[in-house]
Amino acid sequence: MIETTDLLREAVLREALNGLMVPAGEQKTLSPWLFYDERGSHLFEQITAVPEYYLTRTERAIFGAHADDIFLELGAEVTIAELGAGTAAKTGLLLDAATRFQERVLYQPIDVSATALDEAAAHLVREIPGIRVAPQVANYVTDTFSLTRPEGHRILALYIGSSIGNFSPVEATGVLRNLRDHLEAGDSLLLGTDLAPGRTKTVSMLEAAYDDAAGVTAAFNKNVLVRLNRELDADFKVERFAHRAVWNEGESRMEMHLESLDAQTVHIEGERVAFAEGETIHTENSYKFTAGALEKLFRSAGFVPRRVWNDEGGRFAVTLASAV
Repeated sequence: MIETTDLLREAVLREALNGLMVPAGEQKTLSPWLFYDERGSHLFEQITAVPEYYLTRTERAIFGAHADDIFLELGAEVTIAELGAGTAAKTGLLLDAATRFQERVLYQPIDVSATALDEAAAHLVREIPGIRVAPQVANYVTDTFSLTRPEGHRILALYIGSSIGNFSPVEATGVLRNLRDHLEAGDSLLLGTDLAPGRTKTVSMLEAAYDDAAGVTAAFNKNVLVRLNRELDADFKVERFAHRAVWNEGESRMEMHLESLDAQTVHIEGERVAFAEGETIHTENSYKFTAGALEKLFRSAGFVPRRVWNDEGGRFAVTLASAV
């Protein structure tokens, strides 16, 4: 029998070689799901608390102000499933609201980190009477997952934190289509998205959010190399790579890169990966959405937007959409 750890190692190795073993002059890449080993998950939780990273506190404020409105709009008993739940720090606001509308709530968080899910389950069951937690350890992009539907309940799927912005438009559509395949017509999706620069949001605000003064995001970015060293016996010299965060206006996205500070060669499973000085590994995109782009995304994945909630500054959107 193949162990899960062996399957994960194979997936990490395949992703690393596919992304780094490219012809000279082509962009090297690593998929953002590689960030989320145990240390990476903890570092991301720290990112959400730094002053520059407005996304988490802005989305939390929207939930705090409108959680009851969301369940009034749903108008049915639901089981709540969440993609990429992590420690479910913000989700508690929604779960607490759900218990005001129904006696029992089944919460089904899905995440790659068993530690984060254990932490979430212990905290939620302790703090919110009426919650039952059924976690699944899975990568919702690459692994199979399942959703339980209690009799007479609709499914409310949560995909919050602007995580959908990590994917290209084609990939994002695929993620939401896969989720739609787990739902029935009349089920719902609550999607959190960061919005494109505008009247109250500047490019400099965005760049600071992805390159905080304390260096937490830099540590998070570089941790992907630490993971490859540990899991694949690679020999990245982490100190010879620098974190870079840049705004790509044409693609409406923030990009994170790891820049090689000098010419060097790295070994992975017997393969040699050469880096020129200044060459980068593109590790993450964070797309910023317009209203039109969101409408197109929902409809291409089998959803119809029902209602949108924004912060006062119009920097972030929480959209409730129906599966059709």
